[in-house]
Amino acid sequence: MPRPGPCRGSIAAARTLARYTSEVLLVDVALASRDVAATSSRREKTARLARLLRTLAPEEQVVVVNWLAGQPAQGRIGLRYARTGEALANSAPASSPSLSVLEVHAALGAYATARGPGSALARRTILEELFARASPEERRFLAGLLTGELRQGALEGVLIDAVAQAASAPPEAVRRAAMLSGSLPAVAAAVQGEGVGALDRFRLQLFSPVKPMLAQAAGSATEALEALGKAALEWKLDGVRIQVHREGQTARVFSRTLRDVTEAVPEVAAVARAARARSLVLDGEALAVRADGTPEPFQVTMRRFGRRLDVDRLAPGLPLTGFFFDLLHLDGEDFLSRSNADRHGALAQIVPPAHLVPRLVTSEPAEAEAFLEEALARGQEGLVAKSLDAPYLAGRRGGAWLKVKRARTLDLVVLAVEPGSGRRRGWLSNLHLGARDPARGGFAMLGKTFKGMTDSMLEWQTERLRALAVGDDGFVVRVRPELVVEVAFDGIQASAKYESGLALRFARVKRYREDKRADEADTIDTVRELHALKGGR
Repeated sequence: MPRPGPCRGSIAAARTLARYTSEVLLVDVALASRDVAATSSRREKTARLARLLRTLAPEEQVVVVNWLAGQPAQGRIGLRYARTGEALANSAPASSPSLSVLEVHAALGAYATARGPGSALARRTILEELFARASPEERRFLAGLLTGELRQGALEGVLIDAVAQAASAPPEAVRRAAMLSGSLPAVAAAVQGEGVGALDRFRLQLFSPVKPMLAQAAGSATEALEALGKAALEWKLDGVRIQVHREGQTARVFSRTLRDVTEAVPEVAAVARAARARSLVLDGEALAVRADGTPEPFQVTMRRFGRRLDVDRLAPGLPLTGFFFDLLHLDGEDFLSRSNADRHGALAQIVPPAHLVPRLVTSEPAEAEAFLEEALARGQEGLVAKSLDAPYLAGRRGGAWLKVKRARTLDLVVLAVEPGSGRRRGWLSNLHLGARDPARGGFAMLGKTFKGMTDSMLEWQTERLRALAVGDDGFVVRVRPELVVEVAFDGIQASAKYESGLALRFARVKRYREDKRADEADTIDTVRELHALKGGR
């Protein structure tokens, strides 16, 4: 029976979706990624990526820079681990590489847009044909890309330097353009196709959101003040990051991922329209607040924030409130380069106090710790300490903002581990974590982590886990579930990725518990109770 037209899901059909203007192959990208993972030298990583980028046409730049950043150019395409594993298992590697960059991009686009009757079969066909035409090195790269597990040690800073080097452009100019555009791939395509002058057109523009400034972690409020001196402390709200743009009476609200969510949060847009300004760009959080002023659980907020339908019905019973802590633009003037103190002073003049994040400026540790305790007592996540002199560095996680939170810990069992890359090459690094499941037997997986490990810990766990190994497919080393590890985490969220239905947020290793047996580890019931305690957070 022929498949329905919209879901003819082969690579041959996908080829009609793109015009191929060069012959750069997927294997060229896969080998560059492998080389980058094999070195710990930032200079060598940058030079290797720059050599690859120089070979690409502008339309390939957008695709490949997205890939090197760890995601398909289409963004999330609804692919699960199991489906990738099935495609690998149901296909043998090709003897030689033949897939071009744009051909793979078109196939992934066809996968992402497959809809209607027959779409499941179409998607499976696309994926299996991709892996069947891929060489072993390409299969490894594709599997990492599609599962979000591409470990190559090429963070955004390295990619920015590589884009700049490939185009003979000043790195700071590329960094600023990427910051203001919110898209390094777009900047890479522009500067490669048009030259350095193309960077001048990337400016802060109303209704074109920029990536939010991010915070590094600090162990305590006192530690944050030791690093910053006198600083502004703000509650870290248990909500959703937003950026609001307004000109005249037109206001648009954008998510942390720069998606327009205005239709879902009309109350937040109304606050922006009521501000005393002609035009503005605000940074803040949206959250559902109870009558006593404490926040609803995060997933209650997301029940509203993630909806575009039935907003009029849901809003009266579950309103969202916008709280703001930064000002990026006001009445035709960009504030990005101004100090935090100046930006907040102007913000306080145009936004009502009820919509400002609580803030304390201090250099006293006792005051800072008391302010943290107040935030936690009011149901918030913690606080963010901010340098009073720092500019707004969009998309950057610098030391000018330091977040302080109280993390919970669980004793979990290591179920498997993945080989490290880059500086960790030769070690076993990324742990698969599970909780005991007394009802069903065995262990329920809750996620992975490679964070929090010292070199000595990596060396120890590599030796220990190799001794426990029961299988190795080249990607994952399965181990006997005997080793208990204490893991800190910031929250627990619902997840369709794992059979347990739950996943830890920002998990990191604190220490190994050699004093505990696997049958003494925490249970999935404990994890569910913690999840329920925060109302689904």
